[in-house]
Amino acid sequence: MPSRETTTSDTGRDATLRLVLITGLSGSGKSTAAKAFEDIGYFCVDNLPLPLLRAFLAEPLLHVGDRRRIAVVTDVRAPGFAEIMPSLVEDLRDVEYELIILFMEAREESLVRRFSETRRPHPLGEGERPLIEGIRRERELLADLRARADLVFDTTDWSVHDVRREIIRELSGGAEGDDQSLAISLASFGFKHGIPYGTDLLFDVRFLSNPHFQPGLREQTGQDADVLAFLEAQDDFDELLSRLESLLLFLLPRYRDENRSYLSIGIGCTGGRHRSVAVTERLAARLETQGWAIRTSHRDLDR
Repeated sequence: MPSRETTTSDTGRDATLRLVLITGLSGSGKSTAAKAFEDIGYFCVDNLPLPLLRAFLAEPLLHVGDRRRIAVVTDVRAPGFAEIMPSLVEDLRDVEYELIILFMEAREESLVRRFSETRRPHPLGEGERPLIEGIRRERELLADLRARADLVFDTTDWSVHDVRREIIRELSGGAEGDDQSLAISLASFGFKHGIPYGTDLLFDVRFLSNPHFQPGLREQTGQDADVLAFLEAQDDFDELLSRLESLLLFLLPRYRDENRSYLSIGIGCTGGRHRSVAVTERLAARLETQGWAIRTSHRDLDR
């Protein structure tokens, strides 16, 4: 589990602007961490040359506009990194925004395995130097920087999902769109036009009586009051909504806790204009009252 080794709670800082400086050992998962930060709304920058990095960290808003959550990856790939970064970090303690130093590491055997699996060279493994010597040399060079970190993640036994989970748990607060860390799409469609590509959950509502065959309803859609009144008169319509709501309220937190970024739910009827549209609209409204943000779409509404 991560450990906090210092704090960044200095008073007087602009708490609305947070910058996370991601650094640490090669092979420890910094690229995975950067992707996780992007998923929760951070603007990410990777491997700037040190002179540019110093200028960027001094006044980040000059370079990224009004983005209030920023993550920067920097490591020994930058020439002079080990010598310069500890003093640079100390200089940054006086910046007027929330700065968090995240140091990532792993045990030697895990790093050796990861480099062997990817067949990528270690940044400090020039010439005939064995991989293990490069790993040990890097750990030694970065010991001072590690001691100055606010958070240390040991990813030895972590999967990519564990890295993302810990970043969300420790650092997602206040990022754009991080209230749920799960984008939910609820889409109606018609089976006769094919199932939408990439649907995660699929529900068939063709057992409901079809407004298509009712006088005056064929040309209307599931968004019209007459069609809704016809469907709501069926006992199965309300029971279907209640059961789907209960099922999704059970599933959604569990999908979120598994660190999914997106969930696509399809509601299908025959043509995609009446029953599936009405169920999608009503179900989205119920889920939104429970605090879930739902994006709705109706693929076949105008067919």
